[in-house]
Amino acid sequence: ISYSLLILSPQDGSDVFWIERKSGEIRLSSDLDFEDVSLYRLQVDATDQGNPPLSGHCKVVLEVLDVND
Repeated sequence: ISYSLLILSPQDGSDVFWIERKSGEIRLSSDLDFEDVSLYRLQVDATDQGNPPLSGHCKVVLEVLDVND
């Protein structure tokens, strides 16, 4: 199975997350800041190597909490 990631919102969030194509593990590529963006909506797509290939997707909603207050 191969995984891919689509950032649904915010539009400029594409440089914050990346996904391991083989495991589907989502990782951060930079720090998150509650004051900048408090909610991210991501879509994870999974495709197998069958003939024909089958695919599925799910939505991941990530809420950033302000732990400094």
